[in-house]
Amino acid sequence: MPDIPPPNMGHNISADRLRSLVERIEKLEEERAGIASDIKDIYAESKSAGFDVKALRALIRIRKQDPAEVEEQEALLDVYRRALGQ
Repeated sequence: MPDIPPPNMGHNISADRLRSLVERIEKLEEERAGIASDIKDIYAESKSAGFDVKALRALIRIRKQDPAEVEEQEALLDVYRRALGQ
């Protein structure tokens, strides 16, 4: 475990600045949890509407990618399928 220097031993720690940073991180963590919950609810809604959630997740993952990268992956997948006779 590294040694932790005592306060004010060459380290100018501003308690107000530190508190501000910690509070901002905590607020963002709360927002992220709320957003994750909202996304989960939308997937549940999608499932109840008859959509395949696994397919929706795959579609969203693909939409985040660069179109050229998606095209390259699909072409390679097609080559592999043909090699396996599918």
